[in-house]
Amino acid sequence: MFLIIATFVGFTALVAWISWLRTKGDNLDTQEGYFLAGRGLSGLVIAGSLELTNLSTEQLVGQTGQSYATNMGAMNWSVSASFALLCLAMVFLPRYLKAGITTIPEFLEQRYDSTVKRIISFLFLLGYLLTYLPTVLYSGALAFNRIFNLDQQLGITQFQAIAILCFGIGLVGAIYAIFGGLKAVAVSDTINGVGLLVGGFLVPVLAICMLGGGSFFAGLRDFVTNVPPEKFNSINPANALPPMVPWPVLFLGMTFNNLFYWCTNQSIIQRALAGKSLAQSQKGAILTGFLKLVDPFFITICGLLAFRFFGNSLMDNTDAAYPMLVAEVIPDWLLGFFAAVLFGAILSSFNSALNSCVTLYTLDFHRPLFNKTCDDKHLVKVGKRFGTVLAVIAICVAPFVINAPSGLYDFLQDCFGFYSMPILATVICGFYSKRIPALAPKVALITHVILYALSHLLPYVGVNVHYLWILSVLFIVDLLIMIAVGKLKPRETDFVLEDAGAVDLTPWKYAKPASALCFICMLGVYWLFSPLGLASMI
Repeated sequence: MFLIIATFVGFTALVAWISWLRTKGDNLDTQEGYFLAGRGLSGLVIAGSLELTNLSTEQLVGQTGQSYATNMGAMNWSVSASFALLCLAMVFLPRYLKAGITTIPEFLEQRYDSTVKRIISFLFLLGYLLTYLPTVLYSGALAFNRIFNLDQQLGITQFQAIAILCFGIGLVGAIYAIFGGLKAVAVSDTINGVGLLVGGFLVPVLAICMLGGGSFFAGLRDFVTNVPPEKFNSINPANALPPMVPWPVLFLGMTFNNLFYWCTNQSIIQRALAGKSLAQSQKGAILTGFLKLVDPFFITICGLLAFRFFGNSLMDNTDAAYPMLVAEVIPDWLLGFFAAVLFGAILSSFNSALNSCVTLYTLDFHRPLFNKTCDDKHLVKVGKRFGTVLAVIAICVAPFVINAPSGLYDFLQDCFGFYSMPILATVICGFYSKRIPALAPKVALITHVILYALSHLLPYVGVNVHYLWILSVLFIVDLLIMIAVGKLKPRETDFVLEDAGAVDLTPWKYAKPASALCFICMLGVYWLFSPLGLASMI
């Protein structure tokens, strides 16, 4: 146990020390210095931060639990994200960086009005506070408790153990986000990202070696022979229900959902906005697209490995599949390193979202509404106080996510559905129309929330429809509402996106060929996990 604790503390301290070294000379008293790392991030750091901001225990635990219960279809959340990241690089970033914005709602204020900005900021804040931040903390606490059996060692209930772990994780994450600013978050993300790739791949590799009695290739033969072929399939029927993903929605609701998350979600976009130039931001987004194609090989596949090890014994609690597999295959002398890597992944998602919440509040609410004349130094102080309050609330809410009805990842995505599609529709209409007025997103948002809430009543009348089908329809409805309002009551003048001169807007010269290669690789991954590939084995 001493070795485990020493390794854990050592790696965690190393990440903190390197992050401190890389940021100790930075000026964190300015708006750009604190919220956008001085617009000085390289493509590699952006990619590492984007990957680890997205990748945390809600993916490791949630997607593994989904694939354990169903098949490789859970990988759709990661693999199809590559297309959204290519759209981020080629379509969204040139416009965002030209506008010189710090937050997505700031762009919406330029395009529409301040009311639209504050509505969207409030929805982001509410979503982060009540669903995303608590889910990240809970999933991390659940994984740690399952791996180290904290409840049994301390003689307490699982709920009490999770509450203690949520407090510890939330406290450390808040210190990074509140006192280090975006650059400290991004640097620690990059280091932890390397560790996560190494530690993440250890789990399936060691599991396969264990199945083969020490031989990787013998274990691989055992794995593909004794796991039913249909488990390797990622293409599910059109009428599949959660946690499965129907294949047609890969081109509809899944794509729309990923475009929202990767192209308009503040905790993601903030890293890309902090690039030294458009070229560096594009490099970061496209490299992240390649990284998402690797996820199935050390996340989703673990659900199938858990099925091989434990059979159907975990069906009552599928979210336990990943931590139990880790506890089964990782030797004690490596557990400390793996725990530190897992801890870093949890911290990354938590402190990234917390930093984005602070950014949204200070720039979109505090300065324009409560103190229009405050300087940047005061604004940063206010942000730190607000971040502290948010962290406390998230820590208090997190243990109660244990009551989520359909698994962590599905619960999170379903909650995002209340506001994701109208925000995406608002941004896209802002890009491609000059006359749609500020009234349009307000009408679309209200209509969407009502219709999406009503859709949750369908099961009570005997109609079961996957929420991604509902989002597929509602996104089109949101767009049509905005276009209709634009026709009936257009803006008096055309909107023109001005160049704020924030960064060099010269595109990366290899952006198009790199994007094409990434797209081809994405098709290759889908081929592998389909009836044309591994799922065709007899």
